[in-house]
This record gives sequence, structure tokens and C-alpha cells, in this order.
Amino acid sequence: MSLFCTIWRREVASFFLMPASYAVVTFFLALMGLSFWLMVQMLMLGHVATPVSQVMFGESLFFWMAMLMVPPLITMRCVAEERRIGTMELLMTAPVGDATVALGKFAGALTVFLLLWIPTLSYVFYLSKLAPYATPLDVGALAGAYVGIGLIGAFFLSIGLFASTCTRNQMVAAISSFSLIAMYFFMGFTPRFTELPLLHQSAHYISCLTHMIDFSRGVLDSRPVVLYLSLTALMLFMSVKSIESRKWKA
Repeated sequence: MSLFCTIWRREVASFFLMPASYAVVTFFLALMGLSFWLMVQMLMLGHVATPVSQVMFGESLFFWMAMLMVPPLITMRCVAEERRIGTMELLMTAPVGDATVALGKFAGALTVFLLLWIPTLSYVFYLSKLAPYATPLDVGALAGAYVGIGLIGAFFLSIGLFASTCTRNQMVAAISSFSLIAMYFFMGFTPRFTELPLLHQSAHYISCLTHMIDFSRGVLDSRPVVLYLSLTALMLFMSVKSIESRKWKA
């Protein structure tokens, strides 16, 4: 456990010690700021008839841009950069298991991801002042939205970690993970291109957009929760195996 905590703290600290990381933070806050600004404009014009949390987190283009692009930027250096500069080999010679390394790095990336969302909690105050009586702020729906962000974000980060274990190049890791995340995201739009009932049901079950809209309405269904926890566990298992295989190749 002490080794896991050491790797966890090291990952969080290394993110905030790198100047490029603040560009990621600025990019994320700019996207969420645009999302909030557009929603405020809609509220002022009286064009919002759905819960404001759904508009902010479920239906916003800028929200999904942040969700799809920020996890690859956080995880791209987790293993790839360490392989490039040679510190990964040094780490693997220490008395630490492959699973501990993978889980420690994932925990660090998830902590950074969740920390990025803390400033958005200030939106709660402004929404409580700006939301009209026709669309009051539902604290339960807002809490559900953040639960959805945590679950979907954890899955996307696990994809990014796996991509980072497969290469020594940060940019290749970022592009690979973004491609995989975008592929999964757009699979939820399959019903728009086919009428097959089986594909409709499958796409509805895996659709991030559908799940996030439900979460942001305060609907906590156990099926998407189990889905994202299972997929995250699967990707972490694959990350462990990837680290293990490359260790033996080295």
C-alpha cells in the first residue's frame, strides 16, 4: 500500500510541476467556461426548459470536447514518457508489482482529473442565482452529473493509460487514446445510421451521451454504473498486461 501511495503522490505532483500541464488546465477551464457562458445566455433568453445540469453537462458540445480531449492529455505521459527517458526501467527494478504501478498511475491521473472539476463547483452558486423558477437548480441532478463525470472520466482515463503503456511517444499515446475514446463515443450514434433493433439496443446501452443525460437528470441506473466500472477494470487489466509484456521484452 505504501508503494501504491508513493506512485500516486508522485503522479499528481509531477503533473502540476510540468509547465505544459497548466496549458491543459487552461484549455479545460476555457471549454467549461464557454459551456457555462452559453447556458447562462440561454437562461437569460428563457430558452431552457430542461434541468440546467442536463444542459450544462449532458448536452453541451464544449463539455464533451473536454471529456474526450482532456483524459488523453492527462495520461499521455504516464508510462510513455517514463519509457522514453528510461525511468520506467528503473521503476520496474524496484520491489513493486506491475499492478501496483498501473493502479498508482491511474489513481494519480484520476485525482488530477477530479481536481480539474473542483472550480466548476462555483457554477452551483451562480446557477442558483440565475436559474429561473421554471428551471430550478436540482442539487440531486447536479450530484448525479458529477457521478457520471467520475465514472465516464475514469473509463476514458483507463483507455489513456493503456495507450500510454503501448508506446514511448507522448503524442502517439495521446492520439491513440483520443481515437479509441472518440470511437467508443460515436458508437452511441449508431442508431442514426441503421434500423436494426439489436444495434439500437446495444448502442443505447453503451451511449455515453445517453448515460450522461440520465445522470445529469438525477437518474442513477445501476446498469451504466456497472458498465463503466467493468470497462475501467478491463482497461486497467490490459494496462497491467501491457506493462508486464514490455518488461519481459526489455
